[in-house]
Amino acid sequence: MSTVSWRSGAGRGLARHEVADAQHPKFYNHPSQKSFRSKSSGKADINYYDDEDNEEETDLATNSLLNKLIRKSLVKSSYNVEVLQKDPTSPLYSVKSFEELRLQPKLLQGIYQMGFNRPSKIQEKALPMMLADPPQDLIAQSQSGTGKTAAFVLAMLSRVKADQTFPQCICLSPTYELSLQTGQVVEQMGQFCSNIKVAYAVRGNRPSKGSVIAAQIIIGTPGSMLDWCFKLQLIDMRKISVFVLDEADVMISTQGYADQSVRIKRNLPKFCQMLLFSATFEDSVWLFATRLIPDSNIIKLRKEELTLDNIRQFFDPCENKEQKYRALSNIYGIITIAQAIIFCQTRKIAKWLSQEMIKDGHRVALLSGELSIEQRAAVIQRFRDGKEKVLITTNVCARGIDVEQVSIVVNFDLPLNKDGDIDCETYLHRIGRTGRFGKKGLAVNLVEKHSLNLLYAIEKHFNIKIKQLNTDDIDEIEKIEY
Repeated sequence: MSTVSWRSGAGRGLARHEVADAQHPKFYNHPSQKSFRSKSSGKADINYYDDEDNEEETDLATNSLLNKLIRKSLVKSSYNVEVLQKDPTSPLYSVKSFEELRLQPKLLQGIYQMGFNRPSKIQEKALPMMLADPPQDLIAQSQSGTGKTAAFVLAMLSRVKADQTFPQCICLSPTYELSLQTGQVVEQMGQFCSNIKVAYAVRGNRPSKGSVIAAQIIIGTPGSMLDWCFKLQLIDMRKISVFVLDEADVMISTQGYADQSVRIKRNLPKFCQMLLFSATFEDSVWLFATRLIPDSNIIKLRKEELTLDNIRQFFDPCENKEQKYRALSNIYGIITIAQAIIFCQTRKIAKWLSQEMIKDGHRVALLSGELSIEQRAAVIQRFRDGKEKVLITTNVCARGIDVEQVSIVVNFDLPLNKDGDIDCETYLHRIGRTGRFGKKGLAVNLVEKHSLNLLYAIEKHFNIKIKQLNTDDIDEIEKIEY
C-alpha cells in the first residue's frame, strides 16, 4: 500500500513511511497551518491577530477536521440507528463482528491493527449494505467518532482490483486537509494490501494533461477532481466502481462544490456504487443527497435530545469583566471543581482571563482561533488527560467534545449570533459539556447587568427559570455544590 503522486504510472510511488513521517505526501506544497482558510468566511484564521475584539467563529469543515484529530478511536454513541431500505422486502442484515463480513485476510488484519475490535453502531448496519453483491447505494448520517470514514474506506478497498492499475474509486472531500485525513485512513487500513495506491486530486498537485494515473483510489476536492476527470482527462469515468461523497453538509456550504459534485456523479456508469455521508440532515442537505443519489438505502441517526434537566443553572449580574473574575474566583475558592470549561466571546477576553487565572495558580489551557487545527487538537487532548484543569475557549471549541471530569461550565460571556442576539442553540451545546455520562452538571452565567435581557431570552426560549447566585455570599455558593 502506498501513496503516490500523479507520476505513479511512470515511476515508483512514495514509500508509506515517507508519507507518514510528514503527515502528508511530500509532493504537496503543504500550506502553513496558520493560513488554513475558513470555507464559510474566506478568511484565514491568522486574521484574528488583526482584531482581537472580533467574535470568534468556526466553520463546519474546521470542526469536522478537529473532531477527526481528537477522536483517534470510536466514541460511545448515544444515537439510535434508523434504516430505510430501498427495497423494504429485502432482509435487513447487521453484523456484530468484522469476521462476519468475510473480508480479505489482509484487510481484516489492517482493521485490527487500527484498533477496531468490533463494528460501531453505524458500521453494524452500513457495512453489510456497502459490501453487498451486487453493490447497494447508501445515504448515511454519521457524526465524527462513529467509524464512518473507516466504513467507506473499507468499501473502497474491498472493491478495488489491485491487478488493474487505473482509477477505480473516487472520494470527494470538501477540503484539502480532510482529503489527507481520509487518505491516512486508507493507508492505515490497507497497509498489508499489495499494489493498491492512492492519489490526491487537490490544490498544488496538478499533473499534465494525459498523464497516466496508476492509483486505484483517487481522493480530492470537487474542483480539482473535476479538472482531473474532464479538463486533464486523467480518469476514465467509465471504469469507476465506487463514488464516495463525504461531509455533504460541508459541501453544500461551500460555493460551487455541490454543482461540481453533481457534474462528476452524472458522468459515472450505472454500475458504480454511490455512497454519501453527512453529519446533519437539514432540508438543504437532504435535498442535495436525494438529488445526487435517488432511490438509495438510507441510514439516519436518532439522538436523544440534549436536555437541561440534569444541569443546574445560575447567573450572577456583574458590572464588568473584573467583577466577573472576582465572582469566578469566589466560586473556585468555595466549591470543589474537577475540571471546568469557561467560554468567552472574543479572543481578547479569553487571553486576559487566562492570564489572570494563571497568576492565581490555576493550570489553564487556552483554545482560540489563532491556533492551527493540530494545535487545537493538542490543547483539547491535554485537557482531556487532566494536564490542565481549566479550558478557556472561544466559539472555536468544537461541539461534541466530551470530558467526563468537567463538573462546571462558566459562560464568562453569553453566546451571541452575528446580529448580536442570544444564540440559544450554542448556549445549549456549551452548557451540555457538563452533566455528561449520567452525571449532574453545573452551569454559571456571568452576565453584565445591561445584558440581562439576553438571559431572559434564554429562559423564555427553553421555558426555564435560571436562579440568581450571589457570588459574594459564601453560604449561597456552598449550596450549589452537589
